[in-house]
Formats: sequence, structure tokens, C-alpha cells
Amino acid sequence: MTRPLDLSRFARAALGTWPTPLEDCRRLSEALGGPRILVKRDDVNGLGVGGNKLRKLEFLLGAALAGGVDTVITFGGLQTNHGRQTAAACARLGLRCELVLTRAVPRTGEAYERSGNVALDLLYGAAVHICDDDASTEATYRRIVDEAAAAGRRTVTFPVGGSDGLGVLGYLAAAVELRDQLAGLAVDRIFCAAGSCGTVAGLALGVALLDWPVVVEAVAVSPPAADKPAQIRRLVDESAALLEVPRPALDHVRVTGRAVGPGYGVPTAETWAAIRLFARTEGITLDPVYTGKAGAALVDAVRGGETGAAETVVFLHTGGLPGLFGYGPELFDAVAP
Repeated sequence: MTRPLDLSRFARAALGTWPTPLEDCRRLSEALGGPRILVKRDDVNGLGVGGNKLRKLEFLLGAALAGGVDTVITFGGLQTNHGRQTAAACARLGLRCELVLTRAVPRTGEAYERSGNVALDLLYGAAVHICDDDASTEATYRRIVDEAAAAGRRTVTFPVGGSDGLGVLGYLAAAVELRDQLAGLAVDRIFCAAGSCGTVAGLALGVALLDWPVVVEAVAVSPPAADKPAQIRRLVDESAALLEVPRPALDHVRVTGRAVGPGYGVPTAETWAAIRLFARTEGITLDPVYTGKAGAALVDAVRGGETGAAETVVFLHTGGLPGLFGYGPELFDAVAP
């Protein structure tokens, strides 16, 4: 491994089971009439029901532990995957976890508010603070920080999705892992959901530093898609600065808004169709917020001819299974005969 990809100088908490599987999904490929589709299973990485945030948390929590932190504060929507994985990781490491969750998705009801990730947050022992808007979120956060200081606790705050320059290193490591697993097999595209953009930024940086000729297809899951390139650029630059390497060109990254739909956390008919397709051809479970939309973008790109039948594609499965149950009634309608 070359010096820019040597991450040993960064503190890292051992949380996941690596490498995650890379599966050749032949029935899915056949159903779409090509291309060859490989699924990188970051949904099964060993802690807190799995998902992409765990790779980021290894670096974020490694630094926190090195700094003597005992309390972690982070943010997200009510059904945040990042919050659930942070809660599980804190339970593993013996840290206090404070989750400040905002009602960012226009959904209510028993399933959305009392199952899925919310229930798991509580199961893993997190303190869950539910806020109605940004002002309430800010006030709640300030109160938690003040109370922790008064109690003599040392806090660290992680951004939404764990997406900052340090967290991005998790998917730089994943790019190296994936390249090694492919063992010389040429890949044309990597499809990945883009929300807070830390995962895509890590892949983009890794691909650039590896000089790997592959396109990273960043599928926006929240509007506006036009803002995603700047988010990715900022995160890549932050990580490049940490690594002390030049900021790379990002010509290999393409952002698409083809699957955003009405908004974040609002699945479309195409989202549910992709969820059914992956499930009924490969037994792989997507979610309605992230991977379902990324899957819908992949299906659309193939059926529209943008991704050719002769290509080889990696679909990065970033997890999100628990959130599926937050959409219980809609899920049932989508899969019922």
C-alpha cells in the first residue's frame, strides 16, 4: 500500500467485520438483461444490524477514544441509520450516546415513530431526543452540551451521517478493500447512494488515489441534487488535507438526481419496484430511503441504455434494513399480491 493509502497513523476503533462480501448477482443481472452486477454487502458488516456508517465510525470513534471522550452526540432524522449505528458502537465501546433527532421526513404514525431504527436506538441504550424543527434541535443540542459540562463529562459531536474529513477515511479504506476483492476484474461503474455524501467522497478519493479507471455514480437521495458535487468536493478536500496529499480531480464522479423523487425519505413507485426486484432475484433487502433509490437509479440507467449490457457494475449496499419497518403499511402494500 502506498503512503497516501496507509491509514495506520489514524486512531481506529475495531467495530466491523472486514472485508464485507462481494456477491456476483447473476439473477439480478439476467432480470435486467445485463450488465454484470456485483453487490458489495456493507449491510452485513457485523454490528448494530450493519450499514455504511460503521466504517466512518471506526475513525471518528477511534479519535474520540484517543481524546478521552466519554459522551458522543450526533444528529439525524427520526429513522436515521447513522444514529442507530452510533448507538450500537457506543454500546460496544462503553460510551454514552446522545441522539438529537429531527422530524425531517413528512411521515407520522406508529410504524414510523416507534419501530425500526428508533426502537433500536433505545435498545442499544442511547438517550433519544426528538425535535420538531431546526430551532428545537439547536436548543436541545446546547442543553445536552451544557449538562455534560456541568457533570464533568467530555463530549464529542459527530455531524449528520458521520460525514466529515475524518469519517470519509472509512470509505477510502473501503475502496482499497473493494479493489483487492475484485482481483483484477475490470469494473466500469460503482453505484452508491448520496445523502450526506461521506461515503461517496471516500470512494471518490480512494478511486483517485488508486488511479483506478472506474466511474463513481453518486445517486442523490435528497434534494437538491445540484448541491451534491460541492458537498463531495468539500469532503474530499478535507480528507486529502488530513492525508497530506494534493486535492484530486473528481472527473470520475457523476451525480444523478434521477431517483430523488419528492424528497428525502419519500420513496417513489420506482423505489419500491427496485426493492422488490433485488429481493425477488437475490434475496437482498434494500431500504426505501437510500439503497432503494440507488437501486432505482441503477435499473433506470440500465433500461435506458446509459449503462450498457457489456459493462460490469458494483452496487454498494449501504444498509438501512431497520428503516424499512418504519414504512410498514406502505411496504405491505408494495409487496402484497
